Amino acid sequence: MSASAEILKQHLIDPEICIRCNTCEETCPVDAITHNDDNYVVDAEKCNFCMACISPCPTGSIDNWRTVMKPAAYSIDEQFTWDELPAEQELDVVPVAAESLQPIDAAEAADDEKALELDAKQLADPLSGSQVPPWSASHPYVNLYGHKAPVTATVAGNFRVTGLGTESDTHHIVLDFGSTPFPVLEGQSIGILPPGFDGRGKAHHARQYSIASPRDGERAGYNNISLTVKRVTTDYDHHPVRGVASNYVCNLKKGDEVRIIGPFGTSFLMPNHPNSNLIMICTGTGSAPMRAMTERRRRRVELNEGGKLMLFFGARTQKELPYFGPLNNLPKEFIDINFAFSREEGSADGQKRYVQHAMRERADDVAALLKDDNTYVYVCGLKGMEAGVLEAMRDIVAEKGIDWPALHVEMKRAGRLHFETY
Repeated sequence: MSASAEILKQHLIDPEICIRCNTCEETCPVDAITHNDDNYVVDAEKCNFCMACISPCPTGSIDNWRTVMKPAAYSIDEQFTWDELPAEQELDVVPVAAESLQPIDAAEAADDEKALELDAKQLADPLSGSQVPPWSASHPYVNLYGHKAPVTATVAGNFRVTGLGTESDTHHIVLDFGSTPFPVLEGQSIGILPPGFDGRGKAHHARQYSIASPRDGERAGYNNISLTVKRVTTDYDHHPVRGVASNYVCNLKKGDEVRIIGPFGTSFLMPNHPNSNLIMICTGTGSAPMRAMTERRRRRVELNEGGKLMLFFGARTQKELPYFGPLNNLPKEFIDINFAFSREEGSADGQKRYVQHAMRERADDVAALLKDDNTYVYVCGLKGMEAGVLEAMRDIVAEKGIDWPALHVEMKRAGRLHFETY
């Protein structure tokens, strides 16, 4: 065996930059990425260098490599303990990928956006969305502030936006950056660094939150943003738990200072070209980017530059739906709003109603928009909604004689179908 075949350019994730958003683990087609309470890591024995995880990562933490001898590749247990990446080792041989793989140049592959856009596996995935932004989206700024040098924002307001007495304690938080530049676009997100330390004495990791305000600020012309944050009191199995960051954010008072990193996000962006239509599908706090996009259009409605807006918004009950009152005040000719309540009392048949049911009820209008090359679809909320939404779109267009697999591929290729779920 040659010396070159004994070494490896190992794929690693930078724990100092990673915001633990789980995008890479969800994207990896061979389950090479996993995580514990501290870090996201790559299993060298599983990674096949397909590069599918590179483009979706909002921070770039996924795009890191170290040249190592294959027998000494960093194990996932080692990576779980890291606070920072190890220094590059100096080897006297030229690294290649594993023997069973084609040699690659990782940096070249990561920079080759065209190759990522046309990746056959990603395009053929029946449950995936676009990894590229709309062609007319504005250029996003990302990673302006990191863990080592976060920016400080001041709380300008904290308002509850769900009904009192409900389990869903959701808040609208306004953060002001003063004179510090923090440019954002609709669809981007930030990371909040909660104060304090975990049970192992380590500083808390950043938590990611979507921005709920348009690019010119929560208050037009001001250097501020807003967030939509739900207080976490139970885990996914309904066991009691206290969400570190969500409770910190929901308890913030006006005048408090918050450490922030970011912004993040390069693909979940709205189009800017005239007559572009938006279909927005969300649940709960997934409404944040939809609010940002809607408000951007509302402020520019007199310019007559936008196409149709159609919103499908789901919650358990009306009182648990954020921004219910303000949404009902928007003119119907401006936005077509469709609510879906899964636990509302008094339903005609006693069945739970979700956003995909509301989409099917509006099949003719949804199909007409999906056939239009100027229509862009955004889905944000719980991970479990993805399959139902895609199945609804598939059935709706199939009834109109449209080839859904071909349309699905084309929408992903053109940056017209976006998911941001958790």
